[in-house]
Amino acid sequence: MGATKLTHVTTINPNNTNIHGPVVDEVEGLIKVYKDGHVERSQLVPCVGPSLPLELGVACSDVVIDNLTNVWARLYVPMMTTTKSSVSKLPLIVYFHGGGFCVGSTSWSCYHEFLARLSSRSRCLVMSVDYRLAPENPLPAAYEDGVNAILWLNKARNDNLWTKLCDFGRIFLAGDSAGGNIADQVAARLASTEDLALKIEGTILIQPFYGGEERTESEKRVGNNKSSVLTLEGSDAWWRLSLPRGANREHPYCKPVKIKSSTVMRTLVCVAEMDLLMDRNMEMCDGNEEVIKRVVHKGVGHAFHILGKSQLAHTTTLEMLCHIDAFIHHDDPLN
Repeated sequence: MGATKLTHVTTINPNNTNIHGPVVDEVEGLIKVYKDGHVERSQLVPCVGPSLPLELGVACSDVVIDNLTNVWARLYVPMMTTTKSSVSKLPLIVYFHGGGFCVGSTSWSCYHEFLARLSSRSRCLVMSVDYRLAPENPLPAAYEDGVNAILWLNKARNDNLWTKLCDFGRIFLAGDSAGGNIADQVAARLASTEDLALKIEGTILIQPFYGGEERTESEKRVGNNKSSVLTLEGSDAWWRLSLPRGANREHPYCKPVKIKSSTVMRTLVCVAEMDLLMDRNMEMCDGNEEVIKRVVHKGVGHAFHILGKSQLAHTTTLEMLCHIDAFIHHDDPLN
């Protein structure tokens, strides 16, 4: 696995506000969009390379998916797989980061740390995809990048050392917030793909980002509480910036996808009790209990697993990792 460091961060320059005209849309502290289309993003979270502490027991490297679109991925491999001569092949989690489709990176330190722990705890390979961001690349660009990442896997499955450790018959698409939405959409698009020598066994959706014109009770309850990572004002702005021109929040990209496939795909939905998305996340599970497992994490809000600093957030993140582990290895004799 050759190391390739790629990032997509533009730091806001407060003295640069007149060059591109007035600001026409923004999410305070995160992104500004100017009249001429110029976009500035603040470096909310530091970006880091693929190195990890040895004691974590996870090897990490970056790979290029598509040179034309500058889409890349970070790979996490539990090191136990490289020291045992007769280990079984491991499932693969393909992960999409959150950020309202407009900010974020797989190189953000919070994602790097979380996904390394996910790989170690779940005994899985993890491929975290750094997709193109809106508004420069509005939806469905992120969905297309997700599909292309799977097609890249399909071609590269015999070309690298790490692929020899991977069970390509057990792939899970996962993501949080906007990344959960992407995982859902990519799964649906792949359901009709022919000649795919891979099997998508399930999806893991962590507080998936959905919307609508009518407000839900949890949206009204959380509203614009400044202590919340995702406010209603911010949610509306992310949709304005990421949806195709002229679309509103009733667009199909804002809604969970019902996959039309002869193969039933299992889904795990992780819901946060204090999240404005709670009601939408709960509703997508209603009536589908046979294939959708729902877990509600009490007392925590949106993105608690990557941005939460409290002891409760830490403890709940460990619980969520246990749920993901159990979901993936439901038929594993070790569980």
